[in-house]
This record gives sequence, structure tokens and C-alpha cells, in this order.
Amino acid sequence: MSLLDQIHNPSDLKKVPEDRLRQVAEELREEMVDAVSVTGGHLGAGLGVVELTVALHHVFDTPKDRLIWDVGHQCYPHKILTERKDRIRTLRQGDGLSGFTKRTESEYDPFGAGHSSTSISAGLGMAVARDLAGGDNNVIAVIGDGAMSAGMAYEAMNNAGALNSRLIVILNDNDMSIAPPVGALSASLARLVSGKTYKGLREAAKQVASALPKPLQEKAAQAEEFARSFFTGGTLFEELGFYYVGPVDGHNLDHLLPVLKNVRDAKEGPILVHVVTQKGKGYLPAENASNKYHAVAKFDVVTGKQSKPKPNAPAYTRVFANALIAEANKDKKIVGITAAMPDGTGLDVFEKVHPTRMFDVGIAEQHAVTFAAGLASEGFKPFCAIYSTFLQRGYDQVVHDVAIQKLPVRFPIDRAGLVGADGATHAGAFDTAFLSCLPGMVVMSPGDEAELVHMVSTAAAYDEGPIAFRYPRGEGIGIDLPEQGVPLEIGKGRIVKEGTKVALLSFGGRLSEALRAADTLDAAGLSTTVADARFAKPLDTDMIGRLAKEHDVLITIEEGSIGGFGSQVLQFLSDNGLLDGSLKIRSMILPDVFQDHSKPELMYKDAKLDADGIVLRVFEAIGKAKDLPLRLV
Repeated sequence: MSLLDQIHNPSDLKKVPEDRLRQVAEELREEMVDAVSVTGGHLGAGLGVVELTVALHHVFDTPKDRLIWDVGHQCYPHKILTERKDRIRTLRQGDGLSGFTKRTESEYDPFGAGHSSTSISAGLGMAVARDLAGGDNNVIAVIGDGAMSAGMAYEAMNNAGALNSRLIVILNDNDMSIAPPVGALSASLARLVSGKTYKGLREAAKQVASALPKPLQEKAAQAEEFARSFFTGGTLFEELGFYYVGPVDGHNLDHLLPVLKNVRDAKEGPILVHVVTQKGKGYLPAENASNKYHAVAKFDVVTGKQSKPKPNAPAYTRVFANALIAEANKDKKIVGITAAMPDGTGLDVFEKVHPTRMFDVGIAEQHAVTFAAGLASEGFKPFCAIYSTFLQRGYDQVVHDVAIQKLPVRFPIDRAGLVGADGATHAGAFDTAFLSCLPGMVVMSPGDEAELVHMVSTAAAYDEGPIAFRYPRGEGIGIDLPEQGVPLEIGKGRIVKEGTKVALLSFGGRLSEALRAADTLDAAGLSTTVADARFAKPLDTDMIGRLAKEHDVLITIEEGSIGGFGSQVLQFLSDNGLLDGSLKIRSMILPDVFQDHSKPELMYKDAKLDADGIVLRVFEAIGKAKDLPLRLV
């Protein structure tokens, strides 16, 4: 039996002698690689923190000691060690483990995370709660260097330094190269400055210095700070009120364990431990990959080759990227902006063609939006490409810095609607609602990938104010793409199929399901019109008014929350006296819950936003649900 087989929780891990923890780490890394090869998921980040995870659970008393993982991409080893090893091959599957930390999943997950840079704020809240309650447990926040690019992390550190509450922050540095070379010297220094002897000498020196004249006190303090920061680079964190320790080799348990014990036993103030790791560590294909296998599909463990199915159609993200390149080739004012997601938004492709016109601002959505506003104010045409779920973080800036000033910032919004395995934290459910309520905002969504090409062109040509276009994750429906986008008339939809009794008015990616539903309804004797709204704001009021007047049933369909497109349509019909008793109108939206992760098609089926769900809604509206085919009941 392997050592890992004998470990079910951190209490078991504590029984393992320190000289055998390296074996635990090796077995944990193998288990993680094998599990993710079956499920797919985030691999590289977790591989980089295997030793750190082992050391943290060995040194600290979790779950009494609160261990918070920022973002959560790196939490798979943590899950294996905290009573979830037997379920690790259900990661990101329906009814299986979440790909992120989740409070309802385990007592070892004190704070859920799917977005970045929240751990220090949450940890500080827990530390202050502990102090108010008279507790003595430790609070440890593990945050990656990428997440430290977000302003929220520094806001939290500034507050923590002022409050001086006992909090441990582990800075997992795997990419920024902010550390000097890691080796025996730096490890010794880290151990020294984290220990009681050095801290005692430092305090004694301060007391001696306090008896000196003030100018000499200042010189002594500067000398001590310079001497320590010369080797450790911790001046920034010291200025924020943290006691800095590091850098420490995050893959060397002989270095990690004594430092973590020292900071565990320190009883005053906030401490930051700077740990240097290698993303993808210990699995050669990940180490050699440019993105360190950040997110992977199922793969062969031996070769690392991922088993991605061949696409039947280009992905929406790639269609957007190519369309933006085509527009930028004609217009030197077009620039691209992303918040640490060049691959995910397709702007990495744009950058290869226009390297000086693409800006990755890091995990800083608020800054990205206002940075784009500044560019727009000087006559440039910024395309600020942010996932729907991440744009939520920059909403104040969308309102105040863009919309109020009527600046023509273009917002390509990827991952609109449900996203599958990433679950509720990454679902793009709310952007139509929170953007459509803003005066002067134009909000579009394509029914297919060809429409997306035209919407990129529309955004490029529109200079009267902000404009957004949202599109789903994954492949298009496989139609021919235009060679060149053509700007659409603002606020005008299109009729895709004509009928007489039922009108299906789709906004966004459910258009193909509406067309499938229309075939079923036609076969049932309910002649059906299918319309592609294209715009949630401004609405095509002429088209919507005609649909309402000429049909018995009007169904609005969208992959978004309440308050979005359907609400806009109902407001228009109500204001214009078009909601008379003869019209049966229903809105189809995402359910008013945070849906757990699963396959997207199953999630949409559960939400009743597939073709069968649309047919069911029509039959319910006309009071004939009992006449449905059995498969739809």
C-alpha cells in the first residue's frame, strides 16, 4: 500500500514522518495527473503546489486553521488530502466535485473561489472574526503571483497592515520572476528571518535604536530594511505592513517546513511568505508546454497528448479573433485589451498580427475598462474583451467611466450563457441584464458565428457610445462565414423563418434550438415564426410589435437571467398597450439559481432552454401540455 492510500485527511498526514513527506508529494502528484487525465481540468497550477499543499496540511491544524486557496485552480491536491480522494475522478462532472473550492462541499474549504484575488480579503475577515470571538486559530491565504496583479489584493493587504491582525499570506510565485535566485543561501535567510532568534534580535535592535537621536534612529531603520530587502526583495510588502519572509523554494520540503512552523508560531501581525514554485512541476509535458497545461481536456498520461475532439465548426472565440484582425487591418485606431486572458478571448491570435496594439493588463478588470475609456477618449477604438463573468468585476467602471461619458468602448463578451464544467462561478448569466439597463448602451448577441462577424464590424463602425456583443463558449453551428463583416443597422433584428400562429423571438445562442423547436411545432399544426432579435438594446420595436399583433403566442428566448432581453420586450409591450388578452406571451430565461457544473447540453436541458423545452413552453402557453408527445412531458 502506498503512503497516499493511508492518508484520508490531514490528521493522517500529520502522522507521517517528515523524512517521508517527499514520497507523499510524489504519490500525490501522480494521483493528480492520473485523475485529471480522466476528467480534464486545471492541471499546471495544482502540480506547482503539491509540496506546498503537503507542507501546509502537515504543519497547520486544518480545518480549525482556515486555509484559503485563491482562485481555486490549484486546489486539486488539497482536495485529495481532505477526504475527497475517492471522488477525485468526478472533478467537474455532473454531481461530482467542483473544480474550485466550495464551502458546501467540505469543511476544509472555508471560502469558495472561482474568481481571483479574493483570498486576502476573506482571510482578513476570518482573522478579525477570530479576534473578536477570542479564538487562537491560524488563517492562511494562498495567492498566486498572477492574482497579485489585481488591485483588490493590495487593498486587502493595506487594510491588514493597518489592522495588524494575525494573518499568514503565502505568495505562490510561479511566473512573475520577482524573486532572486532560490537556493541554499536564500532558504537559510528565509528560515533565519522567520525565526524567533532573528525577530528577537530585530526587536532588541529597535529598542537600542530608540535611545539614539532621531536622525540616527531613522538611519538605523533604513539600514536594517535595506540589508534585509537587499536579499529578500520584501520592501513593498513591508511598506504595506506585512512582515516579509522569503523567498523559499516551494518544492523543497526541508526549506518549507521550518519556515511554515516559524510563521505558525508567530503570534503577532500579518506575515507574508514568498514561495517560489514551478507551474506544471513534475510532469514533463506540462513543464514543456508554454501555458504549463493550465487547463486541459482528457489526455494520455504517458505522452501528454490531449484528446480534444475535432471541431465541426470554428469556435466563437476564434471567429471573433479573426474578424477583429480583419477590421484592424483596415483601421489603425483599433486596439485589443484583455485582463490576463489572451488565450481565452482570442486576443493572442490578434497579438501575433498586431503586436503593438494588444494590451494584457493582468487580472485587473476594473483597470481594463477605464484604460479602454482613456483610449476611447483620445479617438482610438478599444475592444475590451472580457468574459461575461469577469466583466462583473468592472461594472462600476462600465457605468461611471464609460456609459455616463458616452465613450465608444467596444465590449466583446466571451463565455455568455452556461459554460459547463466551470460551473456557477464562470457562467455568463447576468451581463444582458446589467448592461441593458444602462442609458446609451448598445447590447448585441449573435444567433450564429456569421452574425458574430457582422457584429464585430458593427462595433468597429459605431462611435456614438459604448457597445457590447456577447457570444457563447464553444463551437458555432457550422454555417459559412462571410469574407468580410458588414455593419448591421443598430436596433434591427431579422426574421429567419415565417409562420402564422407562434412567434419564437430568440436573443443569442439559442437560435438553432428555436429553429429545431419550430420544426416540431410546425409538425404539430402550429405554424411558427422564428426571429433573431440581434439587439437587446435598442430593441427592434417594429419587428416585436408586428410579432405581437400577428401571432397568438410570443415566446422570448435567451441564455441569461431575469431582467434581461425578455424583460425589455415585456416593458415595451406593456408601455405600448400590446399586452391584450389575445396574446399569450412567455419569457424563457435561465433559472433563478446558480447551476452546478455539468455538460453544457445537460445544463441547458435542465434549464429547459433546449428545443424540447421551447416546445413544452408553447404547449403550456396554449393550455395543451397534455397533448405533448410523451418524450416532452
